[in-house]
Amino acid sequence: MQVPGQFEYQRATSVEHAIGLLDRLGDTARLVAGGHSLLPMMKLRLANFDYLIDINDLHADLGYITAEPQQIRIGAMTRHRELLESTSLKEHFPIFADAERVIADPTVRNRGTLGGSLCQADPSEDLSAVCTTLDASCVIQGSAGTRVVSMEDFHRGPYETAVGEAEMLIEVRFPLRPGGSSAYEKVERRAGDWAVVSAGAALWLRNGVISDARVGLAAVGPNTAGIPEISALLRGQEPSEELFEQAGDIAARSCEPATDTRGAEGYKRHLAKELTRRTLRKAVDRIGERAQA
Repeated sequence: MQVPGQFEYQRATSVEHAIGLLDRLGDTARLVAGGHSLLPMMKLRLANFDYLIDINDLHADLGYITAEPQQIRIGAMTRHRELLESTSLKEHFPIFADAERVIADPTVRNRGTLGGSLCQADPSEDLSAVCTTLDASCVIQGSAGTRVVSMEDFHRGPYETAVGEAEMLIEVRFPLRPGGSSAYEKVERRAGDWAVVSAGAALWLRNGVISDARVGLAAVGPNTAGIPEISALLRGQEPSEELFEQAGDIAARSCEPATDTRGAEGYKRHLAKELTRRTLRKAVDRIGERAQA
């Protein structure tokens, strides 16, 4: 039986309490919420910490989805199930429901959190691709106050984030813009598994022309990737299959997949192309459906 090394357990009662514990215990401590990523790594002895700080009691303060005129704010302790069921997210960002339906299983979705997913910084992680696609910003709090970083700056590499010692992610912010929609597609070996490749797309139309678009890929390199070249291609163009084909070509050549047990490099590049096309097409279709409703 695989078991983690010995550690001491602390239970935080507030954000300030959690940050204080991190400050006092140093880099030998880690926060744990759902624990579905951290605990398996500890059992395999891939991660060893002297202290685990349980922050589940912080859900009362950090488990929220708040829609404002210019943005939607989501607390870092918001559960996957809450993201899946949110009517605000279904209206403004249907990409969330697309992604949450293919994340793990109900047990994980009932316990796992948005913050935990982002802070794991796994290159195959679904919500990291979603947040990259939606141009999210991350609010980090520490003993010196709060700071806001973009998703591009939040993930610094595989399993590495901008969250420093004695800091924690407390909120993720998503800008609201009219005339847009989004979609997410994922290929996996079995239901709920890590992605072989996944893609998210967000697209905005003005008078039938693409005013802006973003595509994010996961499981195709060391980082969750946004692709500015696709955005530049799509802006100012009318949606078309030919245009989306070109975007897919850019996605295929811009990613860095590796051959592994999930598939060969060429297969993954093919998926990056096809899923980019599908998500862009679906986002446009959803804008049309909303206009007809």
